[in-house]
Amino acid sequence: MLNFRRARRADVPAIVGLLADDMLGQGRERTDMAPYLTAFDAIGQEGGNQVIVAVDGAGAVLATYQITVISGLSLSAARRAQVESVRVARGMRGQGVGKAMFDDVEMRARAAGCSLIQLTMNAERKDSRKFYEALGFSASHIGFKRALTPS
Repeated sequence: MLNFRRARRADVPAIVGLLADDMLGQGRERTDMAPYLTAFDAIGQEGGNQVIVAVDGAGAVLATYQITVISGLSLSAARRAQVESVRVARGMRGQGVGKAMFDDVEMRARAAGCSLIQLTMNAERKDSRKFYEALGFSASHIGFKRALTPS
């Protein structure tokens, strides 16, 4: 049985471990927890921005995602739930954890008055695309990113 709850500061190392246990994350995540703890504290200060974890009965973190509620003017002033950093522990993949996670996403999005859930994913994640499409998401947009170098 999984329990979805807001992440705690003590969960940050486990969350970073999930982020790093990934074909892309292994090359970009670090072992120094200081920047992650600073970011986690900042997230906690931002309204409508939460990191959620799924824990088992023993309290082990098995999955995580970040949800940010965004108010907007387009789509008749729709509120959106932006989902980021979706990860499921390697040993739990294919066991319904991801589906349960997105049930939790939807519940939180509806409770926040959102009429849309949106996410982006790296184009290299072919299995993730199949998963999201099976949940009813459509690849409706093309996303762009541009890194900002320190000035």
